[in-house]
Amino acid sequence: MKVVVLAGGLGTRLAEETEIKPKPMVEIGGYPILWHILKIYAHYGFNEFVIALGYKGDAIKRFFYDYQSLSGNITINFADGKVEVRDRDCEDWIVHLIDTGQDSMTGGRIWRLKDFLKDETFMVTYGDGVCNIDVVELLRFHRSHGKLGTVTAVHPPARFGELLIRQDLTAGFSEKPQTHEGWINGGFLVFEPEILDYLTGEESILELDVLERLASENQLVAFKHKDFWQCMDTLRDKRQLDAAWRDGSAPWKIWK
Repeated sequence: MKVVVLAGGLGTRLAEETEIKPKPMVEIGGYPILWHILKIYAHYGFNEFVIALGYKGDAIKRFFYDYQSLSGNITINFADGKVEVRDRDCEDWIVHLIDTGQDSMTGGRIWRLKDFLKDETFMVTYGDGVCNIDVVELLRFHRSHGKLGTVTAVHPPARFGELLIRQDLTAGFSEKPQTHEGWINGGFLVFEPEILDYLTGEESILELDVLERLASENQLVAFKHKDFWQCMDTLRDKRQLDAAWRDGSAPWKIWK
């Protein structure tokens, strides 16, 4: 089953980083957040990815080309120009890097990929969010309901830390907990190929032309994920994710 990653947006709210690189290439712990997202899916056995490129897409192509080419030990024979890669240590991923237009909307990028996706169930996520979701359970939930689409519903992190009070005494602090009010679209979507008929071109918007329409037709179910989820929207988000990775407390690191 293919996993589509929408990786073509401008990332304007993270302009400190995205002026020189696309948002999915912003690093957490020395690796682009896109790499972290693929590692989550691959942990559950989903290793074929279709990366929908747009803004500074060449940087993403270059990363994967180098990542694959430079893994392992390399011997270069300068006399005959031969290069031998030995002891390769790299993931068994299949990564399709597809240009989907500089100005395409989220649905338009999927529309551009229709030839890749028209024959089977597929997954979609955004290139800027990490989660400790069980993707196998998500797929099982989707199939058990027999609908055209499934969205992962999450509680966003609180904007501020939480003050814990017991009988007027300050009992402690909880930094950036997940809120307990309201659900939002956390990405990590599953679709049947019929949703491609809802898209008409590059101006199609996934959230409006697919998700809202499916909801109005009772064809969209919500998989409630009550544990960790974080979108990297701002430089502060990036620094918090980076800190969690450095101190070994990254909840989304479900692989070994």
